[in-house]
Amino acid sequence: MIRVRRAEERGETRTGWLDSRHTFSFGDYYDPQQMGFSDLRVINEDRVAPGGGFGRHSHRDMEIITYVLEGALAHKDSTGTSSVIRVGDVQRMSAGTGISHSEYNASKTEPVHFLQIWIISDATGLPPGYEQRAFSLDKHRGKWTLIASKDGRENSVTVHQDVNVWAARFSPEERSSFPLKPNRNIWTQVARGGVTLNGTSLSAGDGAAVTDESTLEIKSLDRAEILVFDLT
Repeated sequence: MIRVRRAEERGETRTGWLDSRHTFSFGDYYDPQQMGFSDLRVINEDRVAPGGGFGRHSHRDMEIITYVLEGALAHKDSTGTSSVIRVGDVQRMSAGTGISHSEYNASKTEPVHFLQIWIISDATGLPPGYEQRAFSLDKHRGKWTLIASKDGRENSVTVHQDVNVWAARFSPEERSSFPLKPNRNIWTQVARGGVTLNGTSLSAGDGAAVTDESTLEIKSLDRAEILVFDLT
């Protein structure tokens, strides 16, 4: 079964420097029917204007993944980490017992476009942590790259939860079969472009909950980028 969450149905936050779309309830946007999917709690698609950004704020007991689609995002946190996250980079921040951080557009002239993803940690009171890795999705176009996992295999970032996060970029008319393990919950998020998923059309910003399916059959309609979350 595939249950689609259309881009235009998402919550929205707009300020002078931020355009944010919320797949699930977040901040002032609350929908009791959209509180997450399994341990996936937040998918925010953020566009931050040049020079804009999120001032220092805190989190606890959450695995936070940042996935940049365009531009560059500057990050600083209370562990002493300072970095710039660019296209192809994946950042994992484990909030644990508490972490404070800020995120700003690294450019004064170009916007930054990224996904911020929250996954509920499998334990409370973990020590805060940070990890950042670069992935060559264009080099492996049409193939799935594991970008986050519980055991950090295949050079993926390590998250404290039983989840595998895969990403792929596709050329127009490209096809892919993604086999699914039994008794798992799957969320797909289209980051850009358009695809069909088991015959269902999805566009940029659309997400879909997949249950009781053995395979994902994906066909790209144009140049597309997709994330797949494999959850308990």
